[in-house]
Amino acid sequence: MTDSEFEFIRTLVYERSRISLGPDKRELVGARLAKRLRHLQTGSVGAYCRLLRTPEGEGEFVHLIDVISTHHTAFFRENDHFEFVRSAIVPELLGRFRAERWSRLRAWSAACSSGEEPYSLAMVLAECLERQAWPWQIQATDISHRVVDQARAGIYRHDVLAAVPPTRRQAFFQRGIGAETGNFRVSAALRSKVEFRQLNLLGEPAPFGEPFHLILCRNVMIYFDHATQEELVERLTRQLVPGGYLLVGHAESLTGIRHSLELVRPAVYRRSSAASLAA
Repeated sequence: MTDSEFEFIRTLVYERSRISLGPDKRELVGARLAKRLRHLQTGSVGAYCRLLRTPEGEGEFVHLIDVISTHHTAFFRENDHFEFVRSAIVPELLGRFRAERWSRLRAWSAACSSGEEPYSLAMVLAECLERQAWPWQIQATDISHRVVDQARAGIYRHDVLAAVPPTRRQAFFQRGIGAETGNFRVSAALRSKVEFRQLNLLGEPAPFGEPFHLILCRNVMIYFDHATQEELVERLTRQLVPGGYLLVGHAESLTGIRHSLELVRPAVYRRSSAASLAA
């Protein structure tokens, strides 16, 4: 990959997704593009760049983002977040439910990848709200069409469920048989609680009619430059109800980013309201 080819790819990815690819990502980009080039039977990165410059290449951008973006995830990744949702956030929100006349609890997994995060959250909410007359729903989005389709299917190999306790596997998954032996599928009841869609967080305004009580946008900001991080946090804040919560990755922080959120505990922030929750 020549300098000019990498610069073209880097600039195109930034303009369309705001993912920032520094010089240190050149080797990674080359390695990830190689598989796509083989699939297209394209002989060189130069030929691929020429394709992307044509009207016919517009549809290829979807695949470019698929191979460039990172989709590392796991069930109950950074599990103390889910424990905090269970032990503190949901009880606090339940206390406000009737007083503020909310119709349902709404959560958003803003970079859902292949679905492990929103389904983990769904298991927690199902357990917390099993005996409560409070409807709930999770929106789950990702920039990649491919992983959104994978997440919507809700089918996972047994080793992917290593962090899911046996009781939850029994309650929320169906074991595959025959050709599906070794696979588990999220139960229909739990899948019905999670709505998946493709979405660029920095593209058009999010098409949600109601604000959220809880947003998970974890391990995403590390791929953006400072200006983009500020824009993203501002957008996410606007999607929260007063007193709603934003969870970011444990390796992320809003320190140095202009925002109007309150720090509750590391990686947990809250939109200001009259109510409060002790860290």
